[in-house]
Amino acid sequence: MPWSLPPSRAAELMDAPSLGEADHLHALAALARINAVSLTASRLAAATGGMLAAAGTVTPPTVVDVACGGGDVTIGLARRLRRRAGDVRVIGIDCSPRAVARARTAADRAGVDVAFEVSDVLTAGCPPCDVAVSSLFLHHLDDPAACELLRGMADAARCGIVNSELVRSRIGLGLAVVGTTLLSTSRVARVDGPLSVRAARTPAEYRGLCARAGLEDATIRRIWPERVMLRWHRPPARGPR
Repeated sequence: MPWSLPPSRAAELMDAPSLGEADHLHALAALARINAVSLTASRLAAATGGMLAAAGTVTPPTVVDVACGGGDVTIGLARRLRRRAGDVRVIGIDCSPRAVARARTAADRAGVDVAFEVSDVLTAGCPPCDVAVSSLFLHHLDDPAACELLRGMADAARCGIVNSELVRSRIGLGLAVVGTTLLSTSRVARVDGPLSVRAARTPAEYRGLCARAGLEDATIRRIWPERVMLRWHRPPARGPR
């Protein structure tokens, strides 16, 4: 197909242990701007708030943002959920101590109460919560690891999970090149943006991934700008017959 893009997963500069602090923080700032333009926090909050309302929440409900990076989405998510649903406990986890330190500083400056913890979800698992969310993380993982992540998030979440991810397409690749050029001077962002799109999946591939993870009833909706919103609601428990 003319608009298809073959998959390719290469190591991203952001994931390199040798990446210097200044370059890392510059790239996280670039990603924050890209997330803001992409309305990531707003869309995650709408999906998460709807899921909490539909399931009936405990007080206060807990939302965990998996692989939260520099925390910009987590902070925006917390703000929007509290406007919508009142008291909500929001926790961001990431394996990078540097990213978590930046996230804590950003939350303090914004005056938003969010807990950030250093934790590798691939080894420690997802903490128990009402809704587990994530953005721009699945494309870092091969299919077995991505399936394990989705299963772990689903097992940990009382209500369900929400993921925002890139779509692998030539349009998405073009947007990544233009977006990282216009929105940042970060060398890391300009290299990693196109690599991320090439490593991402098509909507059909996300459906297959969910099916292999045991989440056959997950919904995959394509959204602007060349992303998908993946939502899985925990089925209601069956009562005794």
